[in-house]
Amino acid sequence: METVLALVRAGTLAQAGERLGVDGSTVFRNLLRIERGLGQALFERTRSGYLPGELALNLARHAERQESELEAARSLVQTRPDQVSGQVRITTTDTILHALVAPSLKALRARHPLLDFDLDASNTPVNLGRRDADIAIRATREPPEHLVGRPLGPIRVALFAPRRSRLRSIEDAVERGVAWVAPDDALPDHPSVLWRRRHFPKIAPAYRVSSILAAAECVALGLGVAVLPLFLAAPRADLRQVGPEIEECVTQLWLLTHPESRHLRRVATVLQYLAQVIHLPSK
Repeated sequence: METVLALVRAGTLAQAGERLGVDGSTVFRNLLRIERGLGQALFERTRSGYLPGELALNLARHAERQESELEAARSLVQTRPDQVSGQVRITTTDTILHALVAPSLKALRARHPLLDFDLDASNTPVNLGRRDADIAIRATREPPEHLVGRPLGPIRVALFAPRRSRLRSIEDAVERGVAWVAPDDALPDHPSVLWRRRHFPKIAPAYRVSSILAAAECVALGLGVAVLPLFLAAPRADLRQVGPEIEECVTQLWLLTHPESRHLRRVATVLQYLAQVIHLPSK
């Protein structure tokens, strides 16, 4: 059952082996033994990996329930019932991690010192269905239907310039030909990129960066202006807001997990804590 669950989550023999602590050939032999015992194939072998059939998915769901029950049982025998233990994998962007998540974790771990955190900061969506992470914190207007969670509030944005800049408005920045910093190549569908291309199509960023956090650092160094979230830029003394908030770029910050994961005590504890402590600037 553990082999099937790992392969459903990972999709390849090698990655399933990493999850189980064995090599890919061992996973392959175990899978063959399971399929011979059942008298049917569980996965479709493709060039890109192993695609689970209906039976494999059902077995994986059963294994996940067992996983949750095992963790609950472990919690019952802890030395201190009020302590939560285990590793929680959180995926988010570097911007959200540095500005909102990381500053909140020290107090949580002081409360539960047996908790460990695996923090993934990437703009690439992680598959929670395959358990690549336990919790995702993402900016989106429409979270995936197969995940559960709650909105943490609207992410408001505005144009920011270096602190000593004398710019008065967005139009002022455009008229003066000020350099722009933007994540066009890394995040072509980012609301700020779409907004700029829609309203100021002639502007070509002088500096293209891989993340919003990198854009903020470039602006602070005096390289130009950038559209930045208020939760990141407003508290900084080296940045200054230029003009009003850009309503067209507002998105929601979501705290998400897989339906099966939310019942794990370690995951539920972190979810509840982050929902309480993460606060976004309001109007």
